[in-house]
Amino acid sequence: QVELVESGGGLVQTGDSLRLVCQASGRTFGNIAVAWFRQASGKEREFVARCGFSGGSTDYADSVKGRFTISRYNDINEAYLQMDSLAPDDTAVYYCAAGGWGTGKSDFRYWGQGTQVTVSS
Repeated sequence: QVELVESGGGLVQTGDSLRLVCQASGRTFGNIAVAWFRQASGKEREFVARCGFSGGSTDYADSVKGRFTISRYNDINEAYLQMDSLAPDDTAVYYCAAGGWGTGKSDFRYWGQGTQVTVSS
């Protein structure tokens, strides 16, 4: 069993940066992939980025490629999403997910409660 808790969200302006943190509990975190999804108000939850268990394999949604970076530090059971050049379209609740490898909601077994990111224009 893995529990995930996100932090680092907030209100920022266009062009600013934020770093989201996903703190995991459970001994198996280092053996499973981790991902970030987001859900804007009134929209479906969408894939943002994913990272293999060793951190060496990463993928990104086209909408964030070149601006967001996913990483992880297994020694302390944490994963991160560095978000640069933020834009109003990035406004959403951001969720950490683990225990899967696809890009759909059903592809991941464990989910956090989410952290709100709001980007003002």
